[in-house]
Amino acid sequence: MSNEVKVIFESNSAIAENETVKNFVKNSPAGHCSVLLKDEHYVVVKNDEKTPVSLEKVRATAGNIARDLASRKVETAFAAAEEITGGFAELDKEDVLTAFVEGWNLGAYQFVTYKPSVTPFRTALEVEGDGQVQSAVTTGEIRAEATAFSRDLMNEVSNVLNPETFPEVLKKQFEGTEVEVNVLDKEKLEEMEMNGVLTVGRGSTYKPAFVELVYKGDESKPLVALVGKGVTFDTGGISLKSGKDLSDMRMDMGGAAAVAGAMTLLAKSKAKANVVVLIPMVENMPDNTSVLPGEVITYKNGLTVQVGNTDAEGRLILADALIRAGELNAEYIVNIATLTGAVVNALGTELGGVFGDEELSAEIKKIGDKNGDFIWPMPLVEAYDNSLDSDYADMNNISSLSVAGSITAGLFLRRFVPKESKWLHVDMAGVMDKSKASGYYAKSATGYGARLLADFTTFVSK
Repeated sequence: MSNEVKVIFESNSAIAENETVKNFVKNSPAGHCSVLLKDEHYVVVKNDEKTPVSLEKVRATAGNIARDLASRKVETAFAAAEEITGGFAELDKEDVLTAFVEGWNLGAYQFVTYKPSVTPFRTALEVEGDGQVQSAVTTGEIRAEATAFSRDLMNEVSNVLNPETFPEVLKKQFEGTEVEVNVLDKEKLEEMEMNGVLTVGRGSTYKPAFVELVYKGDESKPLVALVGKGVTFDTGGISLKSGKDLSDMRMDMGGAAAVAGAMTLLAKSKAKANVVVLIPMVENMPDNTSVLPGEVITYKNGLTVQVGNTDAEGRLILADALIRAGELNAEYIVNIATLTGAVVNALGTELGGVFGDEELSAEIKKIGDKNGDFIWPMPLVEAYDNSLDSDYADMNNISSLSVAGSITAGLFLRRFVPKESKWLHVDMAGVMDKSKASGYYAKSATGYGARLLADFTTFVSK
């Protein structure tokens, strides 16, 4: 294939009326195909009429083309703005351009840090159009960059990304931006009585940490606290996990990756928002110093928790972060975590679950429907709350039920939410990675949550 191609749409482009192109495309499956015509190369997009037209379809289409052209070592693809928007005429033009660029860049994503024999290659996309077009293009590039950062964090191996190195990665990421990075070390955690983080991190060779990212794009806006679970590797602790391959447990900091990506998107977009990101960071390891099942943690707010299972550690560290969000007087709190396998049983691997404020749950679903981080409102069933009762403490970190694990995890977290705050809990355990490359996803971490939380923050900051 040539070093340059032009992207056109069967439904829109005049050249697609050429009989040669027409016959070729007619006999091709839905998707895209390459056509050589008068020494010029074209990629012709043929819409799948069975799939409803949506911005997700725009992103997926662009991602598939970008990955295909990169595999063919095509240097540049050109597309007129009118060509792209005409291919999805039912949708808003600026949204289509942004989604196409976003999907293109994410579709070309690779994590090859530990494959020295592989040289990363991506096909550059040049969208031809005026200043308004270029603004939409830039927005798409920023959104893709933020999501790719989340993917990089999740894909990174645990001996490289751990509670001691993670804060340094964030310092570098936000250097030169309006984001203030505050790192609380173990000594500071002790001073601030973050006993959940200190307890879970006891068995690791790496000291726990807590990072606060502060962005004051507009201090007149309500303070939004984005809380992300930062377990850089989860063995289950003394309640050791079993399985042939636990390597994906390096992604148990997916919530932390999501909030770090969201802050990247907000800061680079210069959003008019008032945001603090809170990330408790630990490694959950079995050792002679590890927390044992049955121990009781006393939190700063006076609540006591018996550790029924050390593999339910995420909620133990999120509790500290929720208390901290209350100290900062956050009006809105959204915590996100790879929290339970139960949510995968309930919803599968295509969407996350959201618990908490019902009105906000409905709004964040609409946001996810548009931006591709799909999510579904889930109930907090009051009848299950007493299943967290403990004979030795105010509560246990696991339920006495054998069902409804994602709901009872949400009920546990709710006990630490400040009464004055509007709160959502996002369980992203099912959507942290993909098993194969498709659309704008690689066979690796998804970066789920970065766009969802940034767009939600923008929504409540209007």
